[in-house]
Amino acid sequence: MPKVEYKGDSWMVDDDGFIDDFENWNQNWVEYTIGTEGVTEMTEDHWKLVNYIQEYFKEYGIAPMVRLLTKNTGFKLKYMYELFPSGPAKGACKVAGLPKPTGCV
Repeated sequence: MPKVEYKGDSWMVDDDGFIDDFENWNQNWVEYTIGTEGVTEMTEDHWKLVNYIQEYFKEYGIAPMVRLLTKNTGFKLKYMYELFPSGPAKGACKVAGLPKPTGCV
């Protein structure tokens, strides 16, 4: 597994850049990954999506399906792609510190 470092923190990541362990997630991880995912700054809507994804993961151990994301955040899929250009499965889940989703998010 490759190792990345940013502002004094380091993380092991998989080949797609997903963090090795959700417990290692922190603000520096967010700052590091938004730069790799085409996000220039985290707005309130970015955080709403990330927080929902994290809470769902804490409860169920998996990333939520897109249907749940749209229903529970009120965001349309097109808007989620505006927030995270690489999409909710890749970009939003990566920023949220989840492991790489195995299916569609």
